[in-house]
Amino acid sequence: MKWSLNELGQIGSTPFQFDEVVNLTDSIGKRNSEITAISPAHVSGFFVVDSLGLLGSFKVSVKVTLPSTRSLKLVEVPLDFEVSEYYVSYRTHDLSRFDANDVVIILENDIFNLDQAVEDNILLQIPTRVLTTDEEASASLPQGKDWEVSDDSRNDQIRKDKNTVDPRLAKLKDFF
Repeated sequence: MKWSLNELGQIGSTPFQFDEVVNLTDSIGKRNSEITAISPAHVSGFFVVDSLGLLGSFKVSVKVTLPSTRSLKLVEVPLDFEVSEYYVSYRTHDLSRFDANDVVIILENDIFNLDQAVEDNILLQIPTRVLTTDEEASASLPQGKDWEVSDDSRNDQIRKDKNTVDPRLAKLKDFF
């Protein structure tokens, strides 16, 4: 779905409600090759014009299939998130009216593309750690001959052990 910024600007202060299903299978696979499958995304929300510009607020629900970060087995990851962004014309040069926490998107050719906005935000929401249910339930990490996978808590313990001084060498600490 595409709307021009002028068209959305004419709605005034009354919110423009929408409820759409967006199919991103082809386009998102080109941007992130790890995504093996994606369900149609359900997007619902509104646009409203305020003193800062066009505010878009919408909720996205989608299921993304990704490889496990531990075993590369495919995992279906549900993503449910909310987006709140301001959209302004590419002719707008002064963005100082926005707070540092505001997300401001400058629209090329003053055309808002809902598919592109949803796709961008899905890519931002992909977790860095994806595990199968078996991997989440298992307390042991993979290991083999002369190697093992360790988590951050084990690495912290190793760092603590390196920082402790052997009591037999404690006197040398004062020497140096």
